[in-house]
This record gives sequence, structure tokens and C-alpha cells, in this order.
Amino acid sequence: MSAISTDMVDRDSATKASAIREDPDSNWNLLTRIAFRFCFTYFGLFCLIFPQFLFVYTGVLGDKLPKMAILWPYYQLSPVFEWVGRHVFGADVALHLDSHSGDQGIMWVFLFTILVVAVAAAVVWTALDRHRPHYYRLNAWFLLFLRLALAGQMFWYGMGKVIPTQMQQPSLTALLTPYGDFGLSAVLWSQVGAAPVYEIMLGVAEVLGGLLLVLPRTATVGAMLSLICMAQVFLLNMTFDVPVKILAAHLMLIPLVLLAPQGRRLANMLVLQRASEPAMQPEPFRSRRARWIAVGIQVVLGIWLLTGSTQESLKWWWEGDGAPRPPLYGIWTVSEFSQDGQPLAPLTTDQNRWQRVVFDIGGMAYQKMDGSLVPVVGAVDSAAHTLTVSQAAGQPLPGQIAQAEPNQIGTFTFAQSAPNRLRLDGQLNGHQVTLSLEQVDLESFPLRSTGFKWVQDYPHFS
Repeated sequence: MSAISTDMVDRDSATKASAIREDPDSNWNLLTRIAFRFCFTYFGLFCLIFPQFLFVYTGVLGDKLPKMAILWPYYQLSPVFEWVGRHVFGADVALHLDSHSGDQGIMWVFLFTILVVAVAAAVVWTALDRHRPHYYRLNAWFLLFLRLALAGQMFWYGMGKVIPTQMQQPSLTALLTPYGDFGLSAVLWSQVGAAPVYEIMLGVAEVLGGLLLVLPRTATVGAMLSLICMAQVFLLNMTFDVPVKILAAHLMLIPLVLLAPQGRRLANMLVLQRASEPAMQPEPFRSRRARWIAVGIQVVLGIWLLTGSTQESLKWWWEGDGAPRPPLYGIWTVSEFSQDGQPLAPLTTDQNRWQRVVFDIGGMAYQKMDGSLVPVVGAVDSAAHTLTVSQAAGQPLPGQIAQAEPNQIGTFTFAQSAPNRLRLDGQLNGHQVTLSLEQVDLESFPLRSTGFKWVQDYPHFS
């Protein structure tokens, strides 16, 4: 009898769970149906058109695609958005392919366009299909699509922090830049990049959110974790003026859409302390076998996404902080500067004398006597002991127009009497110059030398 009773209870529980999975709300009210029609159109269009949602699914093949691949849907539809910009807002908007900003004017016009389309679609859809009681099956497919779209972004941005490439350690030129000269975004990037462990832990949370989203059973927890992560990102983007506000806002809204079907159950369990049915994502597959196959496919997709994101982050790492240090790496102070045989005094008004020279992984720069930093292209030949300095593309020198291609401005031979001593002899802007330089100890910068301490009798805020 005990075994039979247990079996009957198990069957009853399975039947109830199946009923919940199949159709927890057999009839949706009018507002719910209208909201679904709007969200289905709006978020569907956003994820299909906005850059990188589909691109991340190229995985390890992403590097083999043309550079335009990530912007291809946007680029194809940009004439539509340009037309809307001109005729609705009276603004000439364009897609700037050379920009990394996700908040370009054309992207705000894109948001307006799909918002109008979604409202119109919801109105027409409601008029033509007003008698349908619910969209359970379509909603299940829609939430599966959103869940995997969000998981891709969580992997993409998360791995960019786990392998700390999104916010790299402050460059050597940043160490010489007064704090007041930083923009808000640069402050945030330097702040996070200076604490790589913090950045890595942020990435771990985002990757974990992506992993949980991949599996249907843990998708609700994954949506909750993703919401917390993306709410923080959105707040940082809004307060530090990071030009990824559009994407961050939608990566915060998508988890809310995923959690909407679970809203009542989560409130009962977490807030009202009432009994609740299991909180699970709507299931688009009817048979148990189909559900297991779908889980396997989602796991494979998750591995594909994680592998592609890891490969991309490693590529940026080996090109950034993980790259070998270039010859002459460091910050060098110019102690003596002679031009055409005449020594130049270290006057702040001198436009020709250099104050410092920087050799970093990302390139070379020199600091003028007024403190301004000029990025240049430096080519060091360690075997021949030569240094060629060229004007950076698009970077004008004082009194000149920016050049499309690097323009050579100086050639030097160099010698080192000691590891921290450097002498440059050669031509600079048509003048014969000689520079004596001393290497700066990078640990003399508190940002580089102040590490973690358990015990601090006095705080180190300066």
C-alpha cells in the first residue's frame, strides 16, 4: 500500500507539474495579451537588428568574418533610419562606422522606429486576433529566444572582464594625465582597470548569469542574476556617461521580460511568504524527449558562445596587457635637451622641448613642457639602435593639419649607458637634437604601488 500511495502521489505531482508547464494561465487578460504583442515585436526587432546580438553566435568564426559583419543589419537598414531622422526629427543622422559608440544619433532613431512599429503591430494584431485567449506556445518560443540572446551578451561582456580586457590597467600616459583632464568614462575605465581582481569578479558574475540562462531549469535564477548585473552596468553607464546606454538599458529590461511570467510566484515566495507552484520558464516543447534534445542543443550553444567569447577576449589580452613589453618600455624624463647645438632650458613656454617620453604597449607619446601629451608612432629597432618617430594618423602637430597617414617627424640613434639611462641623437622636425633621459620608477606612482592591506592604521585616500 505504501508503495502504491507513493506512486500515486508521484503521478499526481507529475501531472500538476505538467499542467503548470503546459499552460499555467489558460486565459490571459486583455492587457497581458496587448503587452505580449508589443514586447514580442519590440524586443524581437531589437535583438535581430542591434549590433552584436546575432554576431556573438558566430563564436570562434567571428574573426574570419568581414569587419562589417557585426554592423551588417544596422548598415542595411541605415537608409530607413536616416529618412526617419530627417523627416520626423529634422536631423541628419548617419551610422559612423569608425565609432565605437553605441549611442549614436542614428541608434536613437532606430529605437524610435521600432517603438512605432511595435505599437502599430500591437494595435493591428489586437484587432485581427482579439479573440485568442493566450499565446502560451508562442510566448515560450519568444522567451527561449530572449533567454539565449541575453546569455550571449552575458558571456560576451563577462569574458571581457574575466580576462580583463574590457577595462585594462591604466596606461603609462594615464599616469601622467591630471585627474581633472579625465572624462567621466575614462575615470570609470581607469578605476576598474586599476583593480583587476574586482573586474574579474564582475565578469564571473556575468558569465555565471549566462551559464544559468542556458539551462531551462536554472533560467529563472540566471535572469535574476543577470538583472542585478545589468542594473549595475546601466547605473554606471548613466552616471559615468558611458556611450552604451541603449544596450545596457535593454540588457536590464530583457531579464524583466523573462521574469514576468514568474512574477506572481516569485512574489509569493520571496515577499509574501506564501505557498507557490514551482517557478519555471514556459516550455515550448511538449514531449519529454523533445525537451531533453532541446536542453542538449542549448548546452552546445552555451559552450559555443563561451568558447567564442573566450577566444575574442584572449585575442584582446595578447594585444593589450598580455603583450610583450616593447623595447625601451617605460616613462623617461628628459633631463637635457639640445637643439642645433644649443641647450634648451626646461621652460613651460617652450614649444619645442620635450619633458617626458613614453614607450607603452599601445604606442609611444611625448609630453610637452606645458604638460600636454602628444601620441606618436614609434618604431624601435633594437639591433640597429634606431628610433623612428612619426605623427599619428589624424593627430595634427601644432600649427599643422591632421594627416591621413603617419608623417615621419624624427629619426634617432639611441644608446643606453645603464638600464635607466637613455641618450637620443638625431633629427626632429628638421633640427639636430640630442636628448638625455632618465627612466621613471613606475612604482613611484601610488596607483601602481599601493596594494591591498589588511591593516591600515591610517587610510590611504591620497
